[in-house]
Amino acid sequence: MALLLSFLLGSFAVWRVTHLFHAEDGPWDVLVRLRKQLGNGFFGQLTDCFYCLSLWVSAPFAWMLCVDVRSGFLLWLAMSGAAILLQRFTERNSPPFPPNTYEEL
Repeated sequence: MALLLSFLLGSFAVWRVTHLFHAEDGPWDVLVRLRKQLGNGFFGQLTDCFYCLSLWVSAPFAWMLCVDVRSGFLLWLAMSGAAILLQRFTERNSPPFPPNTYEEL
């Protein structure tokens, strides 16, 4: 039960921090200026992609909450995935999931 609660709280925290760095201005536009300073380099592109950023943000959360290496690895990926699902469900102007495509051969 404690691991489930840690996972849920960690997932919400990962989503919040990732969303903060990815899409919000922050107080006094601090985060906007930070993203501009990062430019088009590795870290600048990292803040452009919510999915990539959630992997990096979830790593320290998983490290803090894990019991052993195996559970830490799974927790890392699971919290990133949960943050991505939360982002998809909370995005405006887009469907939560892209439509399926089907092609006949």
